[in-house]
Order: sequence, then C-alpha cells, then structure tokens
Amino acid sequence: MIYTLPFIAALVGWFTNYIAVKMLFHPKEPVNILGVYTLQGIFPKNQKKVAENIGRMVAEELLSSADLKEKLNNPENILSIKELVEAKIDFYLNVTFPKNYPITAAIVGDKRKTKLKEAVMTEVHESVPSMIDSYMANIEEKFNVEHIIQEKVNNLSPERLEDLIMKLLKREFKFIEYIGAIIGFLIGWIQVLMATI
Repeated sequence: MIYTLPFIAALVGWFTNYIAVKMLFHPKEPVNILGVYTLQGIFPKNQKKVAENIGRMVAEELLSSADLKEKLNNPENILSIKELVEAKIDFYLNVTFPKNYPITAAIVGDKRKTKLKEAVMTEVHESVPSMIDSYMANIEEKFNVEHIIQEKVNNLSPERLEDLIMKLLKREFKFIEYIGAIIGFLIGWIQVLMATI
C-alpha cells in the first residue's frame, strides 16, 4: 500500500499544476466568495496591464518608429523608390505626355525630355531622405503603435485572449503540469524511503 504513495503524489502534483494553469484564465468574470474575497483568473483580471505591457514592448522593442525610419532610409529602399519614380517619369514623358499634348510633345525633342528627366531625378535624389523623414514624423503623430496594440488587446474577449496565449504557450503549460507530476512522484518516493528506514 505504501508503494502507491509516489503515484498518488504524482497525480496530486499534476492536478495542482493543472488547476494552477487553468486559474490563469478562469474564472473569466470575478466571483465573489463569502462577500470577502473576489476570485478571477490572472489574465482576465490583469488584461488592461497585459495590454499596456504588450503595447509598450511592441512600440519600444519590436516596431519602433526609429527602426521604421532606419529601414526606409536604407540605401536599397531609397534606390527602389528612385527606380520607381524614374519608371513613372519615363512612362509620363514617353506615353502620357505625347498622348495628352501631341503638339507640344512634337516640339519638345528627346534631348529636352532627357534633360527634364535628369533635372527631376536630381531633385528626387536630394529630396527622398527628407521626404521619408517628413513622412515618418507624420506617421508618428497619427499612428501610435503602443496605443493601437493596447486597444486591440484590451478589446479581446477573455476567450480570445485565452486562445491566443494557449496557442503561444501550450507546450510550456503542459510542461508545468508534467513537472508537477514528476516532482510529486519523487517526493512520494522520498516519503516511502523515509517510512521504510
């Protein structure tokens, strides 16, 4: 009979950790116990704090405006913008302009079109970095990443919040349950050894 103790202790260890994991999310709504104590799952109870922390972390660590500005000001991105602008200018000078202004297009020769394109591209070359900075300042003013993330997490239903967290941490929560069983089993064996000495 005493040798069943490790198995009972393992079951108790697993069950207590299983309950502890469940209590992270349940009960979803506050439950009043004897008018003295209010019981609610840790995540539903602290959803606002969780939202604030996630919003701050995303804004500061994962998607800061400084990072976006750096990526946009990357020489490869600037080159892509210039190539795109150049292609648009070519299309305008060679297709749209002659179509809309055939007489003027006939007067303006290829040399003038080339000079015009070069002048515009010089302006683009000098203006793109400052345009990106100006654009980013405008985005920073109107697009508050931290606030948007906070609002999104705050507006999640408790069920959806649980679903998202479980998707991210399901294996870790299972590990917590299993480790409870293993520790319980080991403690049970220690008790058996102590009882038989």
